[in-house]
Amino acid sequence: MDGKLMVDTPAREEQWRRLYLGVRGKFVLALTIAIAWTALSVWLSQRWLIDLAAVTNWPFALIAIIFIAYVPGFMNAFLIATLSLDRRPLAYVSPKRTMPGVTVLVAAYNEAAGIRDTLTSLARQDYHGPLEVFILNDGSSDDTANIVRDHLASLALPDTATFALHDFQVNRGKSAALNDGLKAASHDLVITIDGDCWVRSNALTQIVSRYLSDPDNTVAVAGAVMVRNSRTNLLTRAQEWDYFHGIASVKRMQGMYHGTLVAQGAFSLYRRDALEEVGGWPECVGEDIVVSWALLERDYRIGYADSALAFTNVPEGFRQFALQRKRWSRGLMEAFKAHWRLLFKRRMATLFIWWNVAFLPLDLVYSFIFIPGIVLACFGYFYIAGPLTLAVLPLAALWNVVIFRIQRGVYRNEDLKVRRNPGGFLFYALAYSLLMQPVCVWGYIAEIIGMKKKWDTK
Repeated sequence: MDGKLMVDTPAREEQWRRLYLGVRGKFVLALTIAIAWTALSVWLSQRWLIDLAAVTNWPFALIAIIFIAYVPGFMNAFLIATLSLDRRPLAYVSPKRTMPGVTVLVAAYNEAAGIRDTLTSLARQDYHGPLEVFILNDGSSDDTANIVRDHLASLALPDTATFALHDFQVNRGKSAALNDGLKAASHDLVITIDGDCWVRSNALTQIVSRYLSDPDNTVAVAGAVMVRNSRTNLLTRAQEWDYFHGIASVKRMQGMYHGTLVAQGAFSLYRRDALEEVGGWPECVGEDIVVSWALLERDYRIGYADSALAFTNVPEGFRQFALQRKRWSRGLMEAFKAHWRLLFKRRMATLFIWWNVAFLPLDLVYSFIFIPGIVLACFGYFYIAGPLTLAVLPLAALWNVVIFRIQRGVYRNEDLKVRRNPGGFLFYALAYSLLMQPVCVWGYIAEIIGMKKKWDTK
C-alpha cells in the first residue's frame, strides 16, 4: 500500500495522552507484579510442597505445584495487571474520508445452514469504500453453492459493493480456497470471515479503522469473535464466556504489547502484500495460527480490534467441541514446528510465545495430576488439591471481574447489552477446564504421533 490514511484524533483524547504510561513501562510493571505474586506463592506453598513430596517424591511434587499454582498464578497476575493498565487510544477515522478498498474472503464448506445470514450481514455493512466479497465454496457436499446463488440474486447490495461466488467442485481444504481468493482479490486489504458468522453492520469499518490507527508495521488485525448460539445448551453458554472473557482478554493483553499471536480465520484483516510475502495460508489444520506466526517472525505486528464484532456459531455437542479444540491444539503445535525461531526474538511478545510453550505441561499436569487430585480431595486426601490450591482462585476471580467490566464497556459503546448467563458462567468457571484441557492433550498427542489431519467437525 502507498501508506495509511491520515487518522484524526479527537480533542478529548489529549488529556488522556498526557497521563499515558508507555507500553514498555506497562510491560515492566505488569511483569514485576506477576513475579512478585509468584514469589509470594512459592513462599506460601512450602508446607504444601513438603507434604506432597513426602507421599510421592520431590520431582513429582515440584512439577505438580509449579504447573498447578506457580505458572497459572503468574499468568493470572500478569493478565490482571495488563488489563488494568490498558488505556488504548480509540480508533477514529474522519467520516468525510473515503475508506480504502477491501476484499472479503468467505471460505465455505457445507455451510448451508448459516451462509444466508453471513451474506445478509455483509450486504448490510456501513463501509464507506469499495467492497469486494468472494464466497469460496470449497467443494461442499450440501446445497451451499445453490443457496449462495439464490440469496445473492435477492440481496440489495450497496452501490460500492460486489459479491461473487467462486464455486470449486473439489474439496481441497480451507487454505487452498483462501489462497485462490487472495490471487483474485482486487484490493490491498483482505478480510477473512467464516461462513457461519453474523457480522455487525459496522464491523468492517471498525476493523479497518483500527488498522489505520495502529503502528505502521501492523499487517494484520484480529477482530472480536463472540458466540451467537449461546442459548442452545449449557456447553454453548459456557463457550459464550470463554469467547467473551478468556479469548478476548488474552487477545487484548497480547495486542497491548504489539504481539497478538493469532489473527483468527473467523474474522481478521490482513495486508495483502504481507500475506503474499509469506506465501499465503499454509496447508495445515491451523492455517490461521501458522500464517500469523509467519508474519510475526518477519517482525510485523498484529493488532486487535475489540469493537469489530462478529458472532459465530460454536459447537453444540461435546464431540464437535472436542474435535474443534483438538484442531486448535494441533494448530499450535504446527506453528511451533514451523516458526520456533520466535522463541528467541527480542521483543515483548516473545513472552507470549513461551506462555504457549507452557500450555503443554500445564494441560498434561491438569489432566493427569490435578483432576485425579480433585477426586482424591473428595475422599479427604488433600495432597494435590488442597487448601493452598485455593490461592489461585482469587486471581482467577479478579481477572474475570476486570475483563467483564472492559467487555461490558465495549458492548455499551456498540449499543449492545451483555445477556444474563449465570449458569453458563458457573460451568465455565468451575468445570469448563475439566473438558477442555484433556482434549487439548489429545490434540498435542495427535500432532506428535502424526495422526491424519482433517477438519473433523463437518
